[in-house]
Amino acid sequence: MTGERRALAHRPLTDPHPSRLPLDHPDRSRILAAHTAALTNGGVGYPDPATGLFVLSAGFLARRGTCCGRGCRHCPYVD
Repeated sequence: MTGERRALAHRPLTDPHPSRLPLDHPDRSRILAAHTAALTNGGVGYPDPATGLFVLSAGFLARRGTCCGRGCRHCPYVD
């Protein structure tokens, strides 16, 4: 579903869908803090606190305007 236009989900950009970041994830609080900092600074994303891999922010994904269908952690289109 690359490039599929969808409406944004009915939740704040700061709240990832539980299927993408479970409530019981051991690094959830660190991940959300890093994501919130990226959103606040208008950043494209942040390095994952546990793995160091780069994760795109919901703000960047929303500005892009389409869902890539790759299962992004902070996908703003997943309901």
